[in-house]
This record gives sequence, C-alpha cells and structure tokens, in this order.
Amino acid sequence: MRSLARCVAAVVLLLATWTLGAPGKAADAAPAEGQMAFAVHVTLAPKWLDPGETESAITPFLVLYAIHDALVKPMPAGQTTPSLAESWTVSASGTTYDFVLRQNIKFHNGDPVTADDVKFSFERYKGGAAQLLKEKVKEVQALDARRVRFVLKEPWPDFMTFYGTTATGAGWVVPKKYVEKVGPEGFMKAPIGAGPYKFVSSTPGIELVLEAFEGYWRKAPTVKRLVLKSVPDETTRAAALKRGEVDVAYFLNGPVAEDVRRTPGLRLTAVRSNAVFFMDFVEQWDPKSPWRDQRVRLAASLAVDRKTINEAEQLGFAGITGNVVPRHMEFPLAIEPHPYDPKRAKQLLAEAGYPNGFDAGDLTPNPPYFSMAEAVADNLGAVGIRTKVRSMERAVFLTTWADKKFRGIVLGVIGAGGNAAARIEAIATKNGRYAYGVLPEVEDLFQRQAREGDRRKRQELLFQIQKILHDRVIFAGIWENGFIRGVGSRAEEPALTLIPAFPYAAPYEELRLKRQ
Repeated sequence: MRSLARCVAAVVLLLATWTLGAPGKAADAAPAEGQMAFAVHVTLAPKWLDPGETESAITPFLVLYAIHDALVKPMPAGQTTPSLAESWTVSASGTTYDFVLRQNIKFHNGDPVTADDVKFSFERYKGGAAQLLKEKVKEVQALDARRVRFVLKEPWPDFMTFYGTTATGAGWVVPKKYVEKVGPEGFMKAPIGAGPYKFVSSTPGIELVLEAFEGYWRKAPTVKRLVLKSVPDETTRAAALKRGEVDVAYFLNGPVAEDVRRTPGLRLTAVRSNAVFFMDFVEQWDPKSPWRDQRVRLAASLAVDRKTINEAEQLGFAGITGNVVPRHMEFPLAIEPHPYDPKRAKQLLAEAGYPNGFDAGDLTPNPPYFSMAEAVADNLGAVGIRTKVRSMERAVFLTTWADKKFRGIVLGVIGAGGNAAARIEAIATKNGRYAYGVLPEVEDLFQRQAREGDRRKRQELLFQIQKILHDRVIFAGIWENGFIRGVGSRAEEPALTLIPAFPYAAPYEELRLKRQ
C-alpha cells in the first residue's frame, strides 16, 4: 500500500507539472522582478499576524520574522541576539532585566518604537507560556522612551529563554497606539510591525503579500516583494517550483523530494529543526482507557518502524530519538528510541488484556504530516492497535490540541525554540498549553529547576524529568524533524540555513535573487 501510494504521488506530480505548463499558465504565474514567492505547506492563519497570539509552535514565526521584530530573537549570531534592544543587563540578584532600545527604530507607520510599546506588548500577550511568564514577572516598567525594565518575583534563570527565543512570542513588539485604535481584530486585518516587510494584503487560505520596509533598522531588504502562498498539497508545491511559479517550496518528502533533487536548476536543502515528533497518548489520564496501562503505550512505541518511515518520508534526514527534547537544545538527555519490535508489542498487549488488540479511535497528526501518520497507523494496526487517521488544517489542529479536545492518539510536534525546560513546560506541566495531564513528581521537579541557580544541579533536575517521561512512556518520541525545502533557480540566497534549527526563511532581509 505504501509503495503504491508513493507511485501515485509521483504520477500526480507529473500531471500537475504538465497542467501548470499549459500555454499561458507559466507566464501568468511567474514571480515579478524583485519578488520572491514561497509555497507554504499549511494554511496561513490570520492570528499569526499578531505576536500576542503566538502558540507554542514554530509555524507562526514564519510570518513574525517578516512583519514584526523583537527585543531579542534567534539570529545567525545566536539564540538571543539583540534586535530592537541594542543591549540588556541583569541585576546581581537576578530579578531585574534592563533593556536599552536602539535609537531611531520605527514601526511601518513611522511611529517610533518605545519602551511603552514593549511594556504593552508583554502585558497583552496571551500565547504559549503566557501564564508562566505572568507568574514569574512582577512588573514591567517603562523607565523612559528607550529603557524598559522587567522585574521578576524571584530569580528565574529561564527568563531570557522564554522571552528572547521562539519558545514564545512575548518579546515581539507591536505599536501600542495603533493596536488600541483599531483593536485586536482590526490589527489582524491590517497589522503594523517593526520588521523588514510591511503588510500589503491577505487572502485567507490563499496568500499573504508583503513589501519591503525601506526604514528597517538592520538594513533595507533587497527583495522588494514577498508572496507567501498557502499550498497544502505537496505535489502542487513541487510542480509550482518546477515551473518557476515559486522560488521556495516548503516540506517536500519521499519521491516528490527526489524528483525535485533530480530536476536541473533546482536543489534541496534540509534542516534538523527543533521539531520533535512524538505520540501523545492523550487518553492515558482516563482511568477507563486502555492507554492508562503503561504496557499498552510501550506496545505502541515498539510497533513503530522509525527507521523505515524516516527513509521513506524524509529521505533519512530525520534524527530518530526517544526524547521529546531535541539533542541540540540546552539540557537535552540522550535517549535512544524504543526498538522496532512488533512481536514484543503483541505480547505486551496480551499481558494488558488485549490479545486481539483494540480499537484506539483517531490518530490525529500535526498537519500536513498525513502520509507519515498513515505509516504509523499501518505499524500500529499490524500489532492490533486499530486507528483511523484524522486530518485537519494546521491552525485548527493547534487550537483543538490546546483546548484538550482530542481523543485517541495525537501525532504531535513541538517546534518552538528555547531549551529543555521550555519544551517540557508546553506538554508536561500544569500550565502547559498542550498538557492533558501531569505527573506530580514532574511538576515538582519542574518548579525546582526553575528556581535553581546552579547550572549543574538544574541540568540534573531536567534530566530526571526527561527520564521519567521516557521510562513511563508518557510520550513516545519518534524523530527530530528533517524538514526538506526545495529551492528554485532564481534564488541566490533563500535564507533557509542562516538561523540554526529554524525551518523557514529568516532573517528575511538577507534574501537575494540572482541577477538576471
């Protein structure tokens, strides 16, 4: 079935290429001079235009890096690179952080970026880890137009991780006066930021159009117009790349990626990102569910042939793992995945009282990883765990997961940056955006590590948490994503490999087209 599906995908790609190559089509759709077009693998959610709504996920930053800017953010120079803030200092007590804004930085409407905007942006933030941040920060003080102070309730070694990386969107700054004038809904319809590109238009489900902001403090972008096109179908993205309708196509896999790699003038680039895929057994917290039994969860993990799926789906680029914390983050514990052992999986199911397996309901993957989910479902079905793959759009998936409305298995992925604590917070603590249940000992260890100033002791606490989550099979790690992108012949610098572990183009002001 899997090989047949792959053959069908290849045929569909060929047909899509022929269709797009019909007379008049390519000329009409080709990017304009000075414009770069991106085929995005998900539907662009309107709320991603507002940093205040940022989920504990990496996808919103695909948009944020273009329109907005942060005091501090991941850049080629490091994970917490000064951006709108030229510098910051920390008090000896570890409870006060003072930031100094750059001179003459402006929003797209010409208003200056001030300390009041920084304070306002933090206080209105309600995205991922918002509750944790609000619990830790006592107050934000705008000392003057260029100086802003964050006062913590107690020393917290992870403040800059949660505030200054892609762990959250709390450090991204919006214009206070404009937001108060148009309101949250008006802001999402016509956002104004301080980033390298200005909002031009948005057609929900179709495309987002941006133009260069000549007054961007870092440098004026050389690519004058960006078009982000929502193209959920992989074969259509690849065909658009082959015809020159887009310059970058995100998320290509299997034979589709191979076909692009063989096409003259095109190239593939892959990144081992912060995104770790795992099975989230959301019903394990229900005493009546089969997933309550650790043996059942272990059986599911043993049933998955990670190596074979990696080779088929990601050309081997993914990094197989048993942990939910990626290896290149701070404080990761190296955990090997459970081996592929369907025989033992069946034995465990029989011991748990399910010799003939059981109907496990939905297996809901993070979109658009549907073919990966089908492969996982096939593996589970082979040992008697019968599931049905449920597909939905990315923004709806993230909202439903956060609202704790899923049943069965979630094939989840967390791609936000930060460190081990940021990853654990999102899925395994009482305030976690995607945590359906919490082990008391994990919560205790998490709170202890958050107060621990000694790095070595803190690492030990975080290692304990990761080991507990693995040993009890709270989650079943699958792999660190090997995100494959296709690049067209017009792109000299697609900015896809500049920020370590970041899957999308950034910083956008570094984009360059080849001279024609």
